Amino acid sequence: MLSHLFDPAVWAAVPFHFWSVVFFVFGCVVGSFLNVCIHRMPLGESIVSPPSHCPHCKYSIPWFLNIPLVTWLYLRGRCRNCGEAISARYFLVELLTGVAFLGCWLRCGPQSAWVAVIYSIFLAGLIVATFIDFEYLIIPDEITIGGTVAGFVLSFLVPALHRQSSLAGAMKESLFGAALGAGVFYLILRGGKLAFGRHRLSLPAETKIVFTETAVTLPDKTIPYEEVFSRQSDTITVRASTVELVDRCYRDVVVRLSPSRLRIGDEELNPEEVLVLEATSAEIVLPREAMGLGDVKFMAAIGAFLGWQAVVFSVAVSAFIGAAVGITMVLTGRRALSSRLPYGPYIAMAATLWIFAGPELVGWYIQLMMHLGGRR
Repeated sequence: MLSHLFDPAVWAAVPFHFWSVVFFVFGCVVGSFLNVCIHRMPLGESIVSPPSHCPHCKYSIPWFLNIPLVTWLYLRGRCRNCGEAISARYFLVELLTGVAFLGCWLRCGPQSAWVAVIYSIFLAGLIVATFIDFEYLIIPDEITIGGTVAGFVLSFLVPALHRQSSLAGAMKESLFGAALGAGVFYLILRGGKLAFGRHRLSLPAETKIVFTETAVTLPDKTIPYEEVFSRQSDTITVRASTVELVDRCYRDVVVRLSPSRLRIGDEELNPEEVLVLEATSAEIVLPREAMGLGDVKFMAAIGAFLGWQAVVFSVAVSAFIGAAVGITMVLTGRRALSSRLPYGPYIAMAATLWIFAGPELVGWYIQLMMHLGGRR
């Protein structure tokens, strides 16, 4: 039965553009579900229960008011029950997913319908990862680790996903792609940590710095620990002229705070027992990441689905896209040079570009380099 479903003749029995419409409509339906994932996954909520509801008044949305694209336009982007605005993101994700599914069919359908289906599933994961990373600066393990496992399984079922005719060849490509993707990005992560792992922030003399249970507070901003502590070894360092605790004081000491340790000079304390610490200093050094472990796992998933060539392409192109976007945002004043930027969306853009035009772009680039080399 399963082999019958993979038979190209079964798909070819129906007019090609009938499937084009099916892919677009089904993609929009999937996009409606992706909106649920984008909203609930970062909050640790179930994506199954409760059913779809208004985020403002919790009105349970009936099926006839949950039609992708149509309902949002019909209600003019507002909840029918309370009238509050519903983000245009819901419409955008549904449309984007429908277009992505249609594009996969038009690109891959003539050669392999099942490759088109798998690429559609893969792009759905990229869409969820992109929108979550933009808003929360995380990529859930359900997308990264789950995507890696799914890439292995689907490579086993459809060897054509890696342009292979044998199961062994497809699994080899998938495993090597995942290992290369994770390995390369982990090396980038470690190298970036060594080169850019500390952000030295200069302050006016005798600035009061307050450490609470959840954040470090400066005169002009509060920095939650979750934004600076990515691992147990990350440390906030302050060379303080004075330090005040509830029951004691220090002068001219270095304060080092990590998730599990607090050192004031030569004395080590349990940070959970120090509710408030006040220090005065002209400088604070914050830990900083070049990228997170989520990006490493994300690249493993991309390698498992697309193979090692796509990994090399995605590493190069995502770096170019990320640099272009980052520089543009800094020059236009929308971000500070030291601001943390989500990198997952640029990886997703590069992987998407590989699916639709990657081999052709690589071939064009090689021809261009050969032409330029010949002219020398």
